[in-house]
Amino acid sequence: MEQRFVGKTVVVTGSSSGIGVGIARRFAAEGANVVLAARRKDRLDTLADELGADRCLAVATDVTNAAGVQSMIDAGVDRFGGLDVLVSNAGLGLSRDFQDSTLDDWRLVMSTNLDSCFFGAKAALPHLRRTRGSIVQIASASGLGGDRTLTAYNAAKGAVVNLTRGLAFDLGQDGIRVNTVAPALTVADEHLGNPMVADLIERFNERRALTGYSTPDDIGAAVAFLASADARFITGTILPVDGGITAGSGQPSLF
Repeated sequence: MEQRFVGKTVVVTGSSSGIGVGIARRFAAEGANVVLAARRKDRLDTLADELGADRCLAVATDVTNAAGVQSMIDAGVDRFGGLDVLVSNAGLGLSRDFQDSTLDDWRLVMSTNLDSCFFGAKAALPHLRRTRGSIVQIASASGLGGDRTLTAYNAAKGAVVNLTRGLAFDLGQDGIRVNTVAPALTVADEHLGNPMVADLIERFNERRALTGYSTPDDIGAAVAFLASADARFITGTILPVDGGITAGSGQPSLF
């Protein structure tokens, strides 16, 4: 595999499971130092051992807390000497009819999916200015179209899409690129035996241009491309990795 990130440091939030693990594995495979951030320290430690503890730092982090995100960024810079890439991947979706949704539900989804991106960008900015680095945020096909019963999630991921565009303009003068990957249904190996997941894959395939499903590794590959010098003149871009589901009606699911 090409080694595009040797000597570079990458922070990946939400890296204790799913897409975050796929992203962290990709950067580690391409030679990066990786700061793993999520609530579950035990899972982060396990992943750090897998990827190589000499090039990984596991930091238990509540991404809804600005001070906690700042401490996580500081810890990574202290350990590895700088920061080149921030991947704001942490996210949460609550499936609930709007009439049953509460203010606490709304605030939890917004803080996890949207506030975390703001906190990360603010904390990382001084370091990314020095390296002329890159931010990659993870939105969703739900932020480009919409899902039933996921009103708060749709709103939060739609805001991440436009946060990306705004940051691209604000930070471009510093040479910092900001892009977003927008997955649809993404299936990790441990979910393949679940009958509900199999049903979802089948229902999604009725709407996709490509049949099958994306994996965390697919998302990791897209993120690594956008963060790399191969994408040096790409910023403000929203890259769907969804098998073409948003190429049709723009409605990502059948919920």
